This record gives sequence, C-alpha cells and structure tokens, in this order.
Amino acid sequence: MTDASPENRETISEIFKEIFGHHPAGVAIITATDEEGPVGLTASSVSSISADPAILGFSLAARRGSAAHIADADTYLVHLLDAENVELAKTFATHGAPRFGDVMNWETLPTGEPLLTDVSRVLRCRTLTQAQAGPALVFTAEVIEAARNDDPGTPLVYHRRAFHSLGEHSYII
Repeated sequence: MTDASPENRETISEIFKEIFGHHPAGVAIITATDEEGPVGLTASSVSSISADPAILGFSLAARRGSAAHIADADTYLVHLLDAENVELAKTFATHGAPRFGDVMNWETLPTGEPLLTDVSRVLRCRTLTQAQAGPALVFTAEVIEAARNDDPGTPLVYHRRAFHSLGEHSYII
C-alpha cells in the first residue's frame, strides 16, 4: 500500500486512476436548460442511493461549461444509456461538439428539460445536496419522475477508457 503523504500523492493519483480504469461504470447523459438553451454532458458516476424514496447520486468534474449549468438547474434529466446510444455518449463527452441540433432526436418537455428521445430510461431529478469534493461537485438528487420503454436494451458501460456493452455474452452465473 502507498500512504497518502504529500510526497506520495502523485503516485496515489496514478494508482487510483488505474484502479478505477478497471472498474466498469454505467453511462448516462445529464441534460438541463439554462437561459441560453439546452445543455448536457456524459457521466459515468451515476449510482442508485435509495429506492424508497428514489434518490441517486452523481459527480461532475468541475463547475464550468455544461456542468456549471446543470449544477445551477432547478431540475434535470438523467438518461441511462443503452449500447445503441454510444454515439450520443461520445457526442456529449466531446468538448465543443454540437449536442442539440437537427440531427439529434430530442424535444423539450413541458417542464423545460431537453429529453433525448432515443434513450429508453430517463429520470427527472431535483438536487437534494451538492458538495465540493476536491475539483468535483458531488450531488444527491431526488427522482421526481421516471420513464422507461418496454425494451430494456443492452447496457452501455465505460471501462478502461472505452465504451462497452453488456449482454448475454457477459453473464458469469
């Protein structure tokens, strides 16, 4: 084990990144609307915290760009992605990519959030808590609406700096 003394922080950071690079995570897109229009980003930090009441958690890398707008939003949508949504995931993960346009299937909900209509599972959320943790913002959010279609799809995961799908081939037991 490497201790957390100041002289070892860089080593710990590198080991930490490598360890979590081997830890797969589900992929989501979080969208909101600000005074300038729709915003969104890809996140691999979304997790379930509680089923009753329905609460999820996620983190954003920093309070700038789309992350800052989502942090300031009253409500936002968390789209849980399937393997079929990999191009959406790449688009929303690319700095400066056109995220909302004529080539993307989306609509504005009556409540104001941008809904990506090709995503089969969506949660409408309101922030419960927001805390600074190093350069990241950590959120807990109350799920105030949930929608899914009948086809659960094949989950999209992020592992070793790449997108992968889970399916029948990945079952162990």
